[in-house]
Amino acid sequence: MADAGWPVDDVHRVDTAGEVDDEPKGPVGKAFRLSAADSLSLGNALCGFLAVCVLAWSAISQLQETRTFAPDSRYFATAVVLLLIGATCDLFDGLVARRFRASAMGAELDNLADVISFGLAPAFMVVMWAGFSSALPLWLVLAAAGSVLIGGVVRLARFACVKTKSGDFMGLPIPMGAMTVVSVVLLFPPTYFALLAIFAVAWLMVSRIEYPKPKGQLAAVVLAWIMINVACLTVWAAWPEGGDTLIKVGASMQIALVTAIPLRVLMFKREQRREQRARLG
Repeated sequence: MADAGWPVDDVHRVDTAGEVDDEPKGPVGKAFRLSAADSLSLGNALCGFLAVCVLAWSAISQLQETRTFAPDSRYFATAVVLLLIGATCDLFDGLVARRFRASAMGAELDNLADVISFGLAPAFMVVMWAGFSSALPLWLVLAAAGSVLIGGVVRLARFACVKTKSGDFMGLPIPMGAMTVVSVVLLFPPTYFALLAIFAVAWLMVSRIEYPKPKGQLAAVVLAWIMINVACLTVWAAWPEGGDTLIKVGASMQIALVTAIPLRVLMFKREQRREQRARLG
């Protein structure tokens, strides 16, 4: 039996011989009960996995038939729709967890699902978009894709450990980062400038720039924005000639939104410094 003064937790306990036993104590069964919010997180992960499968199948089918590969807009549109559905699940899982019940695995499932849908899937999309291009070296394309994945993983790990005083996000949230990478892929051909933009998105995810957290009306606006993008992508996939303008407008607005927030933060800090100098003067 453990000493009464020893801080025994649910992970480690000390037996009579003084050795540490790693068997968990307590109601272990409760840790395996999935809540409604967990189901949404799993749906998010599944959407990311299916997006990767769609992109991989587009390459496999073309290489089997023609021995060459060129990105097909229909497959890319399908993958992006799946990512947007995953983003919708990610938006709602927190709301559902706060409204009803969160399981012990909720936060971990959410982060793991985000890695798949908003880290791995957009990174794989970058490889499919530019990896077969003769205009860019493969190592640089892989570096850009890897920066998206690593930036997203670091972003999620930091989010789990660091809380800002304002309650906002420190760094670009990974779903918004993924959608921005997707917007670059949809708008531009594979060029050095486009890869530079992807590196910039990866940097924004691990930066100290604070992005507002969607709450209340802002969360409703984000959801409406996602639904509009899904509709535009569906039109684009079904009617490429007529829907091309829609997706370009939506992708341009996404990039403008992500770049406008850091500029607004810099302007706000500059105004604060001016006010401080004026008070001191």
